[in-house]
Amino acid sequence: MAQLLTDGEIDAALSDLPHWHRAGDALVRTIESPTFPDAITLVGRVAEIAEEAQHHPDIDIRWRKVTYSLSTHSAGGITAADPDLAHQIDSLAGP
Repeated sequence: MAQLLTDGEIDAALSDLPHWHRAGDALVRTIESPTFPDAITLVGRVAEIAEEAQHHPDIDIRWRKVTYSLSTHSAGGITAADPDLAHQIDSLAGP
C-alpha cells in the first residue's frame, strides 16, 4: 500500500503546484475551459494519463468548469501519486 504524505510533504508538493489546494485528504484544482467541448477533451486526456498511471481522479464537470480531486483512496489520503498526477494534469491544462 502507498504511504501517506505528511502535512509538511503535502505543503512542499503544493509549493510546486500553484493552481492546486488541499481540501481535506485531497488535492483539488478547478480548470475553466473556453468551451464545453474543450473541457470534455481535457477530461478525456486526463483519463488517458490516469489510466496509464492506474491512479484515477474524482472529476466533477460543470459546463466549462471541471474540478479534479486527487486522493489515494486505498491509502486513505494523499500519497506521492497525487502530486505526480497533479503535475501531469497541469502539463495538459497549461497555466
